This record gives sequence, C-alpha cells and structure tokens, in this order.
Amino acid sequence: MSADELRKHITAVPFQPFIINMADGRRIPVIARDFIMLAPSGRTVDVYQRDDDHDILMTLLITGITFEASTAPTTAELNL
Repeated sequence: MSADELRKHITAVPFQPFIINMADGRRIPVIARDFIMLAPSGRTVDVYQRDDDHDILMTLLITGITFEASTAPTTAELNL
C-alpha cells in the first residue's frame, strides 16, 4: 500500500476506524486519527493503542487495510 493511499484513510472525513494488514500476518487496529502518524517521507507509520503500546511499521510491508465495526472505540473510551 502506498503512503498516499494510507494518508487518504487517515485524513478521511468522517474518520472510519480500520485495521492495517501486514505482510507477516499481523493485524494492527487504528481506532482513531489521533492514534496513527505517517512519517513525512511516507516510509514508516507509527500506530498507538489505548495503553500507549505502539508499533512502528514499514509502509512497504502493509498489504492493505480492512474496515471492521469492532475497531470503533466508544465515546467513553476516547474520553470525549
């Protein structure tokens, strides 16, 4: 997946939570726009979870994304 394709999903309005599918089989949930950051070069992506755990991913190893309702956080989980 290209950095530009990923950027479209990150900046989409309204944001829709998604799962990043990696070449090694890992699936990384992206629960909100504030939990993902694409490097200016587009080479890496940093994805945070609610517990401050995070993954640094090589963009070239992202095979695609999946949209699943179960990745959507509730308002209470986002502390809004």
